[in-house]
Amino acid sequence: MSFLEVIIKILVILLVFSALAGFGTYLDRKFLGLIQKRLGPTHVGPWGLLQVLADGIKLFLKEDILPQNSNMIIFRLAPIIAVATAFIAMAPIPFLPEFEIFGKTIRPIVSDINVGILFVLSVSAVGMYGPLLAGMSSGSKYSLIGAARAVSQLLSFEVVSGLSILAPIMIVGSLSLIDINNYQSQSIFDWLIFSQPIAFVLFLIAGYAETNRTPFDLLEHEAEIVSGYITEYSGLKWGIFFIGEYANMFTLSFIVSIIFFGGFNPIGFVPGGIAILLKVAFFIFLFIWVRATLPHIRPDQLMSLCWKVLMPIAIINILITGFIII
Repeated sequence: MSFLEVIIKILVILLVFSALAGFGTYLDRKFLGLIQKRLGPTHVGPWGLLQVLADGIKLFLKEDILPQNSNMIIFRLAPIIAVATAFIAMAPIPFLPEFEIFGKTIRPIVSDINVGILFVLSVSAVGMYGPLLAGMSSGSKYSLIGAARAVSQLLSFEVVSGLSILAPIMIVGSLSLIDINNYQSQSIFDWLIFSQPIAFVLFLIAGYAETNRTPFDLLEHEAEIVSGYITEYSGLKWGIFFIGEYANMFTLSFIVSIIFFGGFNPIGFVPGGIAILLKVAFFIFLFIWVRATLPHIRPDQLMSLCWKVLMPIAIINILITGFIII
């Protein structure tokens, strides 16, 4: 793969998923309105589609406030770390099967490394420094408390996501997302969801907590007076955090589709490229559906769920999988 090809792929990923992150806010508001029997965006453009453009213009033009007692350099750096790690984690993800353009074979993956899933989990974990530095540099006790709560939540559920994914890896025998996809290529019954349903549920719950989605959206709790670690942020910096959040949603949707639901393998007469896009679209809708349906939980309930319920179940699932393989 040439250097120019890698650069082009990186630019395509940045442009596509930045646009999808903005469009994700529209889908969030539209589906939440439909599910909860109220209006979503309706007035700006047909079906409210131009609301995304209006929100983007508003964020660009809003005053960029820097708190007086903040650490200016780290305060500016924190949102960049949050969004950069979200996009870097996409590097080993095969978004679509190979296809040809003008006789040239295109592989829709930036880097097919043999530890792909480990790379995704590691880079996602580094993204924790975004909320941490944002809260610490703001010069606000509310932001600092929010950062402490964010880090405790992210660290806890990183353990669950790492343990839950071990069982499918033991079955496949590889950390490469390409290998995991190919393992499920024979038929729909080879999908790992059938042999590892517990790992799927645990990984999905941990993913919801790490992407700050309801009912686990305690990093910046919209129902509270202050907004956690981003209390002091405004304008474009505030928006960058949310671009990272929605980018992580798409990353999680692709990862779950590849590991547990056959990836980009064709389903009957449905081509592989369309199949994986349909799977990802379903999981994005599931994100919104859960947000519209379930109530928030308290931080102590979240930690109890993680350490007292999910982690023991993940360890037991690993042990059972190991005994079956042996």
